[in-house]
Formats: sequence, structure tokens, C-alpha cells
Amino acid sequence: MIEEERTESENEETPEAEAPEAEASADEPAAEEAPAPEQAPAGEAPAPAEEAEPAEQLGPKERRRRARSVHRGAARPPLSPEERAAERAERRANKAATRRRARQRARSKHEPGQGTPPAERAPGSKKVRQGTVVSSKADKTITVQIEVVRRHPVYEKVVRRSATIHAHDESNDANEGDVVRVIEARPMSRTKRWRLVEVLERAR
Repeated sequence: MIEEERTESENEETPEAEAPEAEASADEPAAEEAPAPEQAPAGEAPAPAEEAEPAEQLGPKERRRRARSVHRGAARPPLSPEERAAERAERRANKAATRRRARQRARSKHEPGQGTPPAERAPGSKKVRQGTVVSSKADKTITVQIEVVRRHPVYEKVVRRSATIHAHDESNDANEGDVVRVIEARPMSRTKRWRLVEVLERAR
């Protein structure tokens, strides 16, 4: 009786022990099988996997650098230092000619006779100026106001400027209101660097 009970209990235990193995064997084929991809309906286009990235925003310098780095055509043969110097000199000459033409066009826009004529130069490259005497109280010294009228090169506005200088008048010939011509001279005092040449027009 005791042996029969033992065999029955063993038989009862074996199915329990075999059950997990059976479950495991049943799970293995399921794990091996890959899930079938979902197929979109025939009428709809497949959705893109990732959204398109926005175009890269480049600055003007970076665009120029990339444009220069793009290889176009065959490479030039290597140049000797003398050839490079000659090529650079030719480029500079072309640029200088372009600037010269631009300056001439700008000058031609101004009508002749407008503004103050360029300063006169006496022999020995001394400056000569024409102005009006505003004071002659000091002995052998006159104060001359020089007015310069120029048209602004960019804004085309007539700009008036004036400067006051002291000139040496040895004979006290000039009076207030006279139009005189003065010339550069050696320093005669702390402020005197000019000398009277002639009186062009007397004050009335």
C-alpha cells in the first residue's frame, strides 16, 4: 500500500515538473517568429520615416568661402614668384585705373566755376591765400579771414568754412575791410606765419 501511494505521488509530481518545460517549448517558436510589418492601404503613400531637416542658414561670408572652395575647371600650373608678382602688379594697375576713372567721373559732375579755386602756389611751393582784413589795430600786423567754399563730394551740399590768420604788414598799408593777398613766411611771432603781398581791393 505504501509503495502504491509513493508511485501515485511521483506520477502526480511529474506532470507538474514537465508543464513548465512544455510551456517553455511552446514559447520558443513564438519568440523566433518576427512580427509582420504593418502594410499601409493601397491608396495611401507610405509616411516618411523622419521629417526633412530644415536647410542650413549660412551667412554671406560662409557662402562666399564655400563658393570659392568649389573646384571649377582644371587646376592652373604652378607659378614662379616672379610670375605671381607680375600678376599682382597687373591686378593693382587695373584697380588703380578703375579708381582713376571713377574720380574723373565724380569731378565732371561738378560744374566749372563753382566754389573757391584751388590755392595758388608761388615759386618755391609757398602757399598764397586771399582774404578780407577783419582787424588792423595791431602795429605791423593784420588779421585776415579766409573763406573756403567747397561742394561736399558725397552730399553735393555747398560747405562754407573760414579760417583766421595773422599776417605781417610792414608799412601798415592794409585797413579793415580790404581784400588782400598773403603768402607763407617764416615765423615772426607766436601766431604770425604769413606776410602781406598786396592789397587787391580797398574798403569803401
